[in-house]
Amino acid sequence: MQNKPTILGVQKALKLIAEVALESPLQFNERLSNSFSSSIYLKREDQQQVRSFKIRGAFNKINSLSESELQKGIVCSSAGNHAQGFAFSCNQLKISGTVFMPIPTPSQKVEQVKMFGGPHVSIVLGGDTYDDSQKAALEHCKKQNQVFVHPFDDVDVIEGQGTIAIEMIKQANKPLDYVFIPIGGGGLISGMLTVFKNLSPQTKIIGVEPLGAPSMKISLQNKKNTRLEKIDKFVDGAAVQRVGDLSFEICQNLLDDCITVDEGRICQEILDLYNKEGIVAEPAGALSIAGIEQYASEIKGKEVAAILCGGNNDITRTPEIEERALLHAQLKHYFIVRFPQRAGALKDFVTNVLGPDDDITYFEFTKKSNQHFAPAVLGVELKKVTDFESLLYRMKAQGFFGEYLNDKPDLFQFLKN
Repeated sequence: MQNKPTILGVQKALKLIAEVALESPLQFNERLSNSFSSSIYLKREDQQQVRSFKIRGAFNKINSLSESELQKGIVCSSAGNHAQGFAFSCNQLKISGTVFMPIPTPSQKVEQVKMFGGPHVSIVLGGDTYDDSQKAALEHCKKQNQVFVHPFDDVDVIEGQGTIAIEMIKQANKPLDYVFIPIGGGGLISGMLTVFKNLSPQTKIIGVEPLGAPSMKISLQNKKNTRLEKIDKFVDGAAVQRVGDLSFEICQNLLDDCITVDEGRICQEILDLYNKEGIVAEPAGALSIAGIEQYASEIKGKEVAAILCGGNNDITRTPEIEERALLHAQLKHYFIVRFPQRAGALKDFVTNVLGPDDDITYFEFTKKSNQHFAPAVLGVELKKVTDFESLLYRMKAQGFFGEYLNDKPDLFQFLKN
């Protein structure tokens, strides 16, 4: 078995996956192009039937297995897009598959896997995290002598994901100068590096990770694959504690740059894509697009593409997405406010402290009859960033200020939950 992806392997995969994967459009984006004075295109993998690129790698891997391996049944662990691609492939090929998912997986994702897998896929819920479900899946494979279909650290999976790059090179009107690619476990970017560095070596490949889960960036800095002890799981499709060993090796040798993007900035891009283009993007889907602005000066006048890798966004996450976007834009602020224990104190605060455009979005207060002052937790949304300093000045001048919470992660996380 080969131990590294090849351009020939990717070309073979492209022919194979044609029966299940759409040649997704490379779509010109006028808003981004005007903003950055360049030609920017989005590779719309959210338009796949399973609404993400993961169908490519899963289908290619499963097709690489022998008849005897397939007859025994195959296994994967995933809380999201890989599970859906795996389930769709099992249903398409009429083979038995088992998906291990963490217990906290949203019911919407569990139902999607059931729908795509039909009668050919069974789901096992167990553990609290992806690591728990992967451990259970590997133990199951060992006991049952079944094949584990890894979500990213596998040659056939990587070659399947690399088919996106072949399509892009063919679709582009001019050679691409920059391509921005999201990094989770590293399977997608490894496949695309394999293609671009062979067929379009002048194209600069920029990997993009969430700020709260920079496992590839840290590994590249350490010059060894490094497991992160703690990550922010908000960008669930790209938040992993450790990237694949094969992916790390490929990125270490071929990747031009690896950058991180604040989760709040990703949320703003999700909102912009929906409000301005009508595109539903999951956090990982908006990740690489949100990273483009960090290269604003370099890409002027250039041909640029970004991978919109998925659109499986749960609508129930919208309030959190809006909140994170406002916090990142410094338009939402939380305080502990000291209220005098007297009638009319709240009216005084609204009249004398809040500006005409300031909006109270959160207020929690319990009267303490045996104290002169009692604390309240207050959330305020501003119209302009510049309104913050004047609000803070009035709050202190009137004796209401107690503590600012935005820059206290532990307290603030508790408040948001």
